[in-house]
Amino acid sequence: MADPVSTPRRPFRWSAILDHGVLIAGALFMLIPVYLALTTASHDKLLIQREGLQWGFGDQAGANFSAALFQSGGFTGEITGATMLMNSFILGIGFAVGKIVLSMMAAYAIVYFRLRFATLAFWVIFTTLLLPLEVRIVPSYEVIQGLGLANSYTGLIVPLLASATGTFFFRQFFLSIPEELVDAARIDGAGPVKFFIDILVPLSRTMIAAIFIIMYVYGWNQYLWPTLITTEEGLFTLVRGIRQIVQAMAEGSEVPDYGRAMALAIIAMIPPVVIVITCQSWFVKGLTESDK
Repeated sequence: MADPVSTPRRPFRWSAILDHGVLIAGALFMLIPVYLALTTASHDKLLIQREGLQWGFGDQAGANFSAALFQSGGFTGEITGATMLMNSFILGIGFAVGKIVLSMMAAYAIVYFRLRFATLAFWVIFTTLLLPLEVRIVPSYEVIQGLGLANSYTGLIVPLLASATGTFFFRQFFLSIPEELVDAARIDGAGPVKFFIDILVPLSRTMIAAIFIIMYVYGWNQYLWPTLITTEEGLFTLVRGIRQIVQAMAEGSEVPDYGRAMALAIIAMIPPVVIVITCQSWFVKGLTESDK
């Protein structure tokens, strides 16, 4: 009787263990602070003040999260977490939609219009990536203050709308569209506006979704600009308002309510995480299609 054919054993690789160890260590490095915030948010403020961060879960999670969303606070005693959450949604959506519209229009003009200095204009736009918000924050604040747009959603959103990143990605995507499609649209009598709305926008759905995720998360996490441009607590975003509420608690009572502050931090993490997880396939598809 012939011996059964034995399948060759895979050689043991220490590099695979090292790779997985690095990935696990990185995941723990990112998740442990979130876990500590979640567990600490379930404890009483007196216990947190006395013992610090807690590794185990307590019995005050419901009370702390309810207070974080619906209990009034701040220096005026009128701002709630729900109000700040709504302001963050408005900032994130307005930020993302505005950047997408301006970026698509800029990329459309650079790629499809015969402008003498189109390439130069693109690289001038692209070099603005070297100028972060911190560099231009003082002149931007002076302009908004001079226009009377401080403490308004317009002043909060409009100065941040110009996007070299979005223009770059949409330009790369438009360059990948075949010239035959442009010629066919021109023969059918499609003008620039019709070609943009009826052809380019539908073709750019995945790219729009990818840029929307990036810009929404970036706008949601804005702290410096909302801190500078909004002084009325009714316009505080969630990221900006957490510190303000904790500071007001510290000045107004002997024991700051760190449990409520941790609950606000957890609430601030949830919307970006949900959007990234639910739209992950669109995000990957949109970025990879720009390379075709």
